[in-house]
Amino acid sequence: MKEHSSVIRPNGTLLSRAAGPGWGLLGVVAFSFTLPFTRIALGGGLSPLFIGSARAVVATVLAAVVLLATRQQPPSPIQWARLAVVALGVVAGFPLLTSFAMTTTPASHGAVVIGLLPAATAVAVVLRTRERPSASFWVFALLGSAAALVFATLQNGTPGALRPADLQLFGAVIAAAVGYAEGGLLARELGAWQTISWALVLAAPVMLAVAVAAGVAAPPIASPAAWLAFAYLAAVSMFLGFFAWYRGLAIGPMAQVSQIQLVQPVMGITWAAFLFHEDVGGATVLGGLAVVVCAGLAVRTRSSSPTPTPTRQEAPCVTPPATS
Repeated sequence: MKEHSSVIRPNGTLLSRAAGPGWGLLGVVAFSFTLPFTRIALGGGLSPLFIGSARAVVATVLAAVVLLATRQQPPSPIQWARLAVVALGVVAGFPLLTSFAMTTTPASHGAVVIGLLPAATAVAVVLRTRERPSASFWVFALLGSAAALVFATLQNGTPGALRPADLQLFGAVIAAAVGYAEGGLLARELGAWQTISWALVLAAPVMLAVAVAAGVAAPPIASPAAWLAFAYLAAVSMFLGFFAWYRGLAIGPMAQVSQIQLVQPVMGITWAAFLFHEDVGGATVLGGLAVVVCAGLAVRTRSSSPTPTPTRQEAPCVTPPATS
């Protein structure tokens, strides 16, 4: 494997317009199992605090092995500071908040609320970068988010009513959106898998301390199914899924690629219905189709101004690396 094999070079080979969305979709498929498998891990005897922290610890071990095997150069001090933002968002914030939310709400409900994530990510991208999506993009993104929010209230049985767990899910959405936006930018400099790997390493001391404390408070004695679900959360949701997701965001345009996540609620509801036999009514099916349509239209829109070419700091010149 080459040292910087996944760094996105703006002056490299011209990538297909479908490359960014394609990698993004692969990441979304990987992430779509996160909430259902979290429910399985919780139901099998693992505590939410242990799941949210220990999955990061296991993923850190995988990341350290890959970083050492490929002899990656450590990030710069500025990049470390930005990696802290990624770590707070996707290594700590999202896993912990969703793990606690899944203790009191169905996986299908959680998947729908997470449907707000694409719009939140687009806002974070606009605030963090000079990328400016077109007006039609925002129309479709807001329509998709509205559909996800309607799902949440209808599934609660009372229009406009939100559960306490929804607040945890909304917090998870904000944390992930910030982590996705910053991680997508860093992926253009460090590479996609390198970005999540270094973020995991940075967060490792804190997450290890939390995991040990959680294990002492509630010994992790669980069923084989719970451990298999936990293994997926650690290896795929916390590590391998980001290989594709951050690469898709890095290729971009980031705002458009982020809207692919609008199909994640539909996938999550499907997995929940299959795994837990949760009831999926006609309103959910119709709403899911609306979400998919909005996602497709948002992805197809062009930016109102071209995505700016990364500066030298954003995409440093990389000399041809030697194979390890």
